[in-house]
Amino acid sequence: MCNGKPAPTALTNNAQSTDTISTNTTKKLLEVTNDELRSHNAPSDAWCAVHGKVLSITDFAARHPGGDVILLASGRDATVLFETYHPRGVSDKLVEKLQIGVMKEGEIPPSYYSWDSEFYRTLKSRVVARLDELNLSRRGSLEIWIKAAILLIWFWYSLVQMYVSPFTNAIGWCISMGAAAAFVGTCIQHDGNHGAFAQAKWLNKMAGWTQDMIGASAFTWEFQHMLGHHPYTNLLDEEEDLKKGNGVDCPILEKDQESDPDVFSSFPIMRMHPLHEPAWYHRYQHIYAPFLFALMTIAKVFQQDYEVAMSKRLYHIDATCRYGSKWNLIRFWGMKIITSGYMIAVPCYFHGIARGLALFVIGHMTCGELLATMFIVNHVIEGVSYAKKNTVEDAAAATAAADIKESEGEEKKSAETENNDTTVHPPSTMYGTTPMEQTRSDAAAKSTSGKLAYVPYNDWAAVQCQTSVNWSPGSWFWNHFSGGLSHQIEHHLFPSICHTNYCYIQDVVEKTCAEYGVPYQAEPNLFVAYKKMMAHLKFLGNEKVKSS
Repeated sequence: MCNGKPAPTALTNNAQSTDTISTNTTKKLLEVTNDELRSHNAPSDAWCAVHGKVLSITDFAARHPGGDVILLASGRDATVLFETYHPRGVSDKLVEKLQIGVMKEGEIPPSYYSWDSEFYRTLKSRVVARLDELNLSRRGSLEIWIKAAILLIWFWYSLVQMYVSPFTNAIGWCISMGAAAAFVGTCIQHDGNHGAFAQAKWLNKMAGWTQDMIGASAFTWEFQHMLGHHPYTNLLDEEEDLKKGNGVDCPILEKDQESDPDVFSSFPIMRMHPLHEPAWYHRYQHIYAPFLFALMTIAKVFQQDYEVAMSKRLYHIDATCRYGSKWNLIRFWGMKIITSGYMIAVPCYFHGIARGLALFVIGHMTCGELLATMFIVNHVIEGVSYAKKNTVEDAAAATAAADIKESEGEEKKSAETENNDTTVHPPSTMYGTTPMEQTRSDAAAKSTSGKLAYVPYNDWAAVQCQTSVNWSPGSWFWNHFSGGLSHQIEHHLFPSICHTNYCYIQDVVEKTCAEYGVPYQAEPNLFVAYKKMMAHLKFLGNEKVKSS
């Protein structure tokens, strides 16, 4: 919450209750406050918290099998990153070796998520078993490397042809270059920055660098995508959202990290979350949305990248762990100068300033439109759910209600059930329904015992399934075409698995969801998904505007 102190809540601290990490008994451990943890947020001084244990990762980053991506955990509660990037688990001995302390009781801000159910653990074991059965590496291999080579050749060939062709032909090559840039983004840099492109750390780094090659900053993308959107999909902190609406911007150290920047920041004048207040112009958003989508990459290249690099902050996310390094800043500014040369200056040299700038804009609009078309349908579409963290008042009211029920002698399903089903806003659709209620009922009816292994509404993996939507599930072609975006549920559950594997594990994920009563929404193809996305935007934009 944006108030410097954790909000009252009846939720237990799931980070403290887990038994996945053994207790360190061989050395004296520090008691660390949240402010102290956040102060160790630079590449040269990096701590993180995992399930309530404080780890020093400064020296380990150089030996980390996934590369320096681990430094994104600096100065924060990295439990989500720890759980989701290691489907095979992490050695207790390694964690014990890195541990220097524990979070002081009451210092970890209450999380929206629960890690108590067996759902995600079962998913991970089954997916790992499928990869082993098919002899597939978790990270990428020849399949994605061949595709990467083809896409890079396509990009550079189109760019050179744009230089030397007559202007009318150059427009076509410019559109081709923009499309190639979009696929470089979805099929190369995406996996590279997630550490999934290859086993070799240097190959992942080079693949991630292609984001800089097409003009944007991989570092800024990491903050928005890997620290904001991925862990906290479609989740908003209602307390901070209300404060922002009242013009209050809290200091970065007081901001709650559990909020998805994609649903409140990527596109201005868009209403993409039911929690946001509707405005009169939102009723037209389904009409102007495609134009805004086309401008997405231009805005990121010319505005967001520079703002984040200079302020070392992306909205509520501290960006010091990347931009606190002088070498990373040299890379940032160096690549901005170089890409401006071959994407702006050289076209202006061959075609004149006006036409050269026009080609640059056309290329970016092609790239932005194609990217937005493939990924917005995954989280902003009919049937998808949204989540919100309790305000202080909501949490207090929920706690009081739970206490009243207990005092009246109502039977509780379990402490876990009460904590997660009565004091948390369950993810719900724009209509206010909770799809997981129906899928729970369906799964229980199909169970031979009539009982169902309990999965809380706010189980992290279950929330990812409720807030993400697939299209063309199981299709090898569309999986490759989209860089795995067509299997968005699988990608959010397993971001460190190369996208070329998603079509092979899709059926495992879907069947496990059905078994545990967790929603799994999939559209037959991209065109149906896009149509439903536009209908969803129209509905969100046409809710009644509150009179002032």
